[in-house]
Amino acid sequence: MTFLFQLTLFALIALSLLLVVGVPVVFASPNAWTENKGTVFSGLGLWILLVFAVGILNSFVV
Repeated sequence: MTFLFQLTLFALIALSLLLVVGVPVVFASPNAWTENKGTVFSGLGLWILLVFAVGILNSFVV
């Protein structure tokens, strides 16, 4: 269970860093928002899912 928690936490951190870099680039580029809107929202949905997964797995690890 600890390994699954660590893997999920690493995925959350990696996705957070990717979104911190990627979202401003999408907003700064001309016409990039219309082309990449689905990707940004998918990343946001996955991030929210990972936050809840880390919270739930944390209760099993501690």
